[in-house]
Amino acid sequence: MMKHPTRRKLLQTALSGASALWAGNRVLAADADPRVRGPFPILSTPFTETGAVDYEVLADQARFVDWGGCPGMIWPQSGDSVDLLTMDEKLRGMEVLAETSRGFKTSALCLGVQGKDTEEMLVYARHAEKLAPTAIISRPPDSGRTEDDLRQYWRELAKVAKRPVIFQTTGGVVYKGPVPSVKLMIELAKEFPHFGYIKEEAAPIIARTKELCAAMPTIRRVFSARGAHGWLYESHLGTEGLITERAVYADVLTRVWDLMQSGKAPETVRDIHAKLMLLFNLGQHLPGGDLRGFQLHLWKKRGVFKNMISRQYGPKQSIPDKPIFSELKLKADEIAEIDFRFEALRPYLKAERR
Repeated sequence: MMKHPTRRKLLQTALSGASALWAGNRVLAADADPRVRGPFPILSTPFTETGAVDYEVLADQARFVDWGGCPGMIWPQSGDSVDLLTMDEKLRGMEVLAETSRGFKTSALCLGVQGKDTEEMLVYARHAEKLAPTAIISRPPDSGRTEDDLRQYWRELAKVAKRPVIFQTTGGVVYKGPVPSVKLMIELAKEFPHFGYIKEEAAPIIARTKELCAAMPTIRRVFSARGAHGWLYESHLGTEGLITERAVYADVLTRVWDLMQSGKAPETVRDIHAKLMLLFNLGQHLPGGDLRGFQLHLWKKRGVFKNMISRQYGPKQSIPDKPIFSELKLKADEIAEIDFRFEALRPYLKAERR
C-alpha cells in the first residue's frame, strides 16, 4: 500500500482506528492469511472452435498470471464461467488448475464455489476442498431472497471449508436478492476464523469500503473490484488487493501492487492506473463488454488465447439449455485503437514469455 502517514492516521481515527494495527505506515489485518493479499485476477474462460472449454489454454493462462508475478488468481468466478458452464466443466477446470498450480512460482490458486442454492454450492465446495487450493471465493446464491438466506448459505459453507473464504458482495446475472450487509460479514467473520475476506463491489462502494476497513482485524482483508476502476482510491482507504477479470494485465497489476507496497514512485502508480483506465474505457465503445470483450484480442496478442470465442446468454439474459457461442469480430480501426492504447503500457510490461 502507498505510504500516506498523516492521511492514514486521520483515516484510521475517523474510521475507528482501534480496530486495526499499525505496521510501519501501513494497516495490516491481524490474523489474515498473508498469501491472500494483492491482485487476484479472475481468469477468463477460453473456448475451442466448437465452443467447448479449452482446458489447455486455461492452464496456460494460469501459467501466464504466475509468470506475471500476481500473488494469486481465481476461477471460476466471472459471469461467463459461472453461469454458462456446466457443473462437469467447472469441476474439470478446477482439477486442471489445481494440477497446473503445483508448478507455480508466485501465484496462489483460489477456486470459486457458488451455486443456485446451498446444495449446488456444496458440490463445488467439497470438490475444491479435495483439491486444496490456497483459498476459495463464494458469491450469494441465485436462490437467495433474504439476508438470512445468505447467512445460512455461508454457514453451511463454513462446515466444509478449511481455508480462507472470500465473500463476493454481489450475485450473478439472475440474482435478485439483497446485498449482504457489512454487519452480516462482520458477524460471520467473528463466528468463523477463516471468513472475513471481502471482495467489495456493492454500492455505495466507498462508504462500505470504509466501514469494512474500520472493522479490521475482525475483517481480515478487503479487496477492491469493479474492473479496477476504483482500485487507487480504495487502496488509500485500506483495501489490500484487487479481484477482477483483468488477468491479461497480470504483470502490470503486479507492478502497481509492488509500488503500492513500497510506497515508492506514487507518480508511476498514477501513470499506470491512468493508462489502464484509458484502455478499459474502450469497453464502452467496442463490442463484447468491459471485462472480456476487446481483452480477447490482447490475450491473442500476448500469445495465450487461440481465438476470441465466447459463450453467450439467451434472450433476456437467460441461461440456454445448450451453449450459444460466437467469435468476437473487430474491425481494423477498432484493433488499431486497442493496440494504440495498449502500447502506452509497454514500459510496464514484462518481456514476452515466448
